[in-house]
Amino acid sequence: MATTKSVYQKLSEINIKDKIERKGSLDYLSWANAWDLLKKNHPNAQRKVYESEHTGLNYFTDGRTAYVKVGIVIGEVEHIDYLPIMDYRNNSIPLEKITSTDTNKAIQRSTAKAIAMHGLGLSLWTGEDIPEMTAPPIRETSNGKPKTIVLDIGDENWTKVLKYIGANHKLGITKIVEQLKVKYNVSASVKKELSAEVKKLKEAK
Repeated sequence: MATTKSVYQKLSEINIKDKIERKGSLDYLSWANAWDLLKKNHPNAQRKVYESEHTGLNYFTDGRTAYVKVGIVIGEVEHIDYLPIMDYRNNSIPLEKITSTDTNKAIQRSTAKAIAMHGLGLSLWTGEDIPEMTAPPIRETSNGKPKTIVLDIGDENWTKVLKYIGANHKLGITKIVEQLKVKYNVSASVKKELSAEVKKLKEAK
């Protein structure tokens, strides 16, 4: 007897390749495309944007920063995502500087994440929960672009990077280097050493 696939199985099997967009070194599925695919497969799916019962606003705050809460309901199952309101570097925006545009962007991104929890495009979020690497602040150059930190084998940041790789080596060396380059200047010799570390970890499994 054929088994009926769950909502998660069906959504996770949808081919989103032609819907994927790229920003910097990261691939993503826009909230609009995610919502379109979701509604085509589950017309009764609903989105809930939660509001604070204390302020009536569509975000919540700890007094310093803020986050949004978005739920996607399919049938009797609701998956809720909590997302900080962040700037273009993915740093939390101080409460007093948050604008309605910042909040709206967070809600739309949180919508895509909540949909992904039901299975649609979830693979694109792999590695998002990587432990943060403590590093000196990224300063901007005169042209406004981020100034990266030179990463050397054995320097003060090397141990942090190795811990990062230990937790995320399954991503593969290409993805790891892309993510490291957001903060670090990775030379060919460093990449070679990182590649050897990833290979060693994979072989140990």
